Amino acid sequence: MSHAVSLSSAVPTPVDPEEEWNLWRAERLGALPAPTGNLALVETRWLPAGEEPDAEAARAGQPDSVTVTTLRRTDLVTGEPEHGLRFWDADAPAIRNFEGVEAFPYDPAWVLEATYTAVPGARRIPFEHLRDNGGTRDLVVPGDITLTVDGREYTLSAFDDDGTLLLVFGDPTNGDTTYGAGRFLFVRRTDDDGRVVLDFNRAFVPPCGFSDQYNCPMPPRQNRFHLPVQAGEKRPVFRDGFLAQH
Repeated sequence: MSHAVSLSSAVPTPVDPEEEWNLWRAERLGALPAPTGNLALVETRWLPAGEEPDAEAARAGQPDSVTVTTLRRTDLVTGEPEHGLRFWDADAPAIRNFEGVEAFPYDPAWVLEATYTAVPGARRIPFEHLRDNGGTRDLVVPGDITLTVDGREYTLSAFDDDGTLLLVFGDPTNGDTTYGAGRFLFVRRTDDDGRVVLDFNRAFVPPCGFSDQYNCPMPPRQNRFHLPVQAGEKRPVFRDGFLAQH
């Protein structure tokens, strides 16, 4: 790395951490082109207010390679539930032209331990989303993550993603060597409720980096690092001549 990371934050390395990382990479690369993987999403269709989704009816007449699922979100204006349909194609152009995801080499110095402080109640913090034209959506952030990186202390906000803490972060590599809108990282809890581990080697390109049909949260100000995080995934790679829709 071109910048030193505070050694006081480094976590004792587990057995064969690089081998575990290689396995994670292999699983990740296998999941992306799956029939309902990130690369397969070809349409997200939001329905008029009050209309319920019918995936079976929407599936009628589609090619055999297409799967249809339902989803919901909160309307930014009315606050009411908004229903939609997602169309996944196992033969999507993005899958046929996908070659892999670039990544930095494994670096144990980017496995950092942090303090986790739970915040009672359902605290919600606004996150701007990529396709909301500057609008924000409130996400549940159950606690604060505090750590020191390169001599600077950060208090990060990771939101609850189906029971797992998901950190959306930005750094100076975004738009240069890594995905422009920031990257995602699942936070690993420990046996100590007050400690968590951030393994930036497992930072990954968000779903919106593979399909323009996703609407991903973007890093809030407190989740932007001052130094390049030279660990984890960089960008998706497609065959020459393929213009990825993202």
